[in-house]
Amino acid sequence: MVRNSREAFKVYGNVFDAFTLRVLNQLRDKGVFVDLKSPVFVGKESNVFTATSRNGEVIVKIYRLESCDFNRMYDYIKYDERYKYLRKNHRRIIFAWTKREYRNLFIAREAGVRVPTPISVLHNVLVIESIRDSVLAPMLKDQNPADPKQFLAKVVIFMRKLFRKKLVHGDLSGFNILNSGENPVFIDFSQATTLENPRAYEYLKRDIKNVCVFFKKLGVDCDEDKIFGEVTN
Repeated sequence: MVRNSREAFKVYGNVFDAFTLRVLNQLRDKGVFVDLKSPVFVGKESNVFTATSRNGEVIVKIYRLESCDFNRMYDYIKYDERYKYLRKNHRRIIFAWTKREYRNLFIAREAGVRVPTPISVLHNVLVIESIRDSVLAPMLKDQNPADPKQFLAKVVIFMRKLFRKKLVHGDLSGFNILNSGENPVFIDFSQATTLENPRAYEYLKRDIKNVCVFFKKLGVDCDEDKIFGEVTN
């Protein structure tokens, strides 16, 4: 049970403040998951855990209320028409940020991009599908593809599909792409922005640059301008 997990997990960034514990218990009581298992990632703004559920393993992502850079979050979210009502209130921005990731994952799925299936969201906690074969799918930075050129081509296709849905990932890199059986899976969509954002094309170019930096190290001829044209045309 989550209540009994507090002592076992508090070492991971003290993520379990009283409010978050209540949120986790609400999700557990709704049957979204049964119990937390182990940490996958401990970051400055969010902690990610595996969890058991009645349908198998899921991922629980918890945004940390006291350490999130809500000013940075607001800079991304203030141009999003879905969140025009927001003011610079710390908790409301974090809750909107979490819900935004949930909604953006649905948009990406509708676009035909492989992403974790969103399962549930409540305040600062997001529950999504666990991407695994025999083990959790690794970040691309931790497992190079056997055929980097082919893998890059799939990444560009996904970027183009997002663009056609008027969405830019905004933080694409070897950290936010999983290598699942030699196929890319995009993750971490909280900062994904619509084309209404005046900096959307800047973020897209940054995504392309980051992707090219990674694949050039693997010997792939990665032309940023060419990819930008492929994504936007």
